[in-house]
Order: sequence, then C-alpha cells, then structure tokens
Amino acid sequence: MEDFEKILVLDNEFEAERMEEVLMDKQIPYGIIIREDSALGGIVNLEEGWGYLEAPARFRDEIMAIYKENQESTTDPEEGEV
Repeated sequence: MEDFEKILVLDNEFEAERMEEVLMDKQIPYGIIIREDSALGGIVNLEEGWGYLEAPARFRDEIMAIYKENQESTTDPEEGEV
C-alpha cells in the first residue's frame, strides 16, 4: 500500500464532499481528515482549515487541478445571472 501525504487543506464540509465525489469517480485513493476542535471553540479551524485531504504523492498534480477547477466553478457566476 502506498503512503499517503497531505495534499491540500479543506475549508468546509461542502468542499470535502465535492472533492470526494470527483475522486471516487476517477478512482483516486484519498482520505479526508477532519479537524475536531470543540475544546478550543473553532480557533484551530480558523487557522488551519476545516480538515485536509491526503492521497499518494503521485496523484498530487491531478488532485490540485481538480480542486482548482472546483474552486473556479463555484466562484464564477453562471451565464445570464446578475
């Protein structure tokens, strides 16, 4: 089994779900690690993100491209929207 490494920080559950869906479709092995921060009232989440995605290093470039594409599709307004 390949070693997994931290690939990118996730800001929220929605972002994690979008990545999970695409990675499953492409059969890319991954893990999503959620930062549990109830003791400090969410301070760690603000500084270090909601969680992170880990995967084998050989998938880093592909995962980053998928993430960037997802980010662009959520920030670009749909054609015809005001």
